[in-house]
Amino acid sequence: MIQILVTGGAGFIASELAERLSEKPENRVVIVDNLQTGSKSKVPAGKHDNIHFIKCDVNNFNDISAVFFAYKFHYVFHFAATVGVQRTLDNPVKVLDDINGIRNILDLSKNTGVKRVLFSSSSEVYGEPVEIPQNEETTPLNSKLPYAIVKNIGEAFLRSYNYEYGLDFTIFRFFNTYGPKQSPDFVISKFLRSAMNGENITIYGDGSQTRTFCFIKDNVDACLEAFYTDQVVNDVINIGSNIEISILELARLIIELTQSSSSIEHLEPLKEGDMSRRMPDNQRMMSLLNRDLLPLKEGLKLLMENPDFILE
Repeated sequence: MIQILVTGGAGFIASELAERLSEKPENRVVIVDNLQTGSKSKVPAGKHDNIHFIKCDVNNFNDISAVFFAYKFHYVFHFAATVGVQRTLDNPVKVLDDINGIRNILDLSKNTGVKRVLFSSSSEVYGEPVEIPQNEETTPLNSKLPYAIVKNIGEAFLRSYNYEYGLDFTIFRFFNTYGPKQSPDFVISKFLRSAMNGENITIYGDGSQTRTFCFIKDNVDACLEAFYTDQVVNDVINIGSNIEISILELARLIIELTQSSSSIEHLEPLKEGDMSRRMPDNQRMMSLLNRDLLPLKEGLKLLMENPDFILE
């Protein structure tokens, strides 16, 4: 059996990843999550009885070390983190606590024979863009947000542990991803639910800020391809779509697709954290997948038809 740890596995992307990993019966997948932002309902049930969930806080060394010593993992996907722009702005100290979790995971990995740690970083490391598209080789470190700082520190830890201890790593820089199990306070989930309920869609500022949106299957397909084919080892890869859309255009598209009576309501701009543009250079991701990504309009239609999304 290949022993795999997925931290934050009751969250959106990590739960999808864990479920896909469990499709191979030779994988034994252990999910840990403290359930502060994750949900037990998102924890997948393995078709091959090879998924096990443990409520555990990776920021607590005693808690997570017991799991490591019990299972002797071959690979670790460290996706546990406090996420969401507003949530991270409201809880900056809690965000900084995640540094403890990163160090715990790396110390335990290098001491227990883990072969590779695969880490969920973020497009937030780019701060306000100095170039578009945003390339993995250009990391300006110009964001003061605690979340961005923690992800930058995490990347630095991974490189340092590789240099000093030979612990291999892969860094996934996630850009906006959406799908059925995403929390309702993220932009596509929030807009789509508002439109389907005939409620106003609220936008910070004038809505000219742009983002790209990647469907969850494309995200996880790329991560698993890097994992199973031993690519992006000791390197960084952007995971996301490169099709840019303004937040205002997104709201209008969702109203059109849902044939909603919703109006668009503009709120005061966020004081910080709402970067003007986000668009990755995703050539490495496209090379891994060797296929096109799902267009945004098609992904939105899939969400609208998905009973899990409607009921959440």
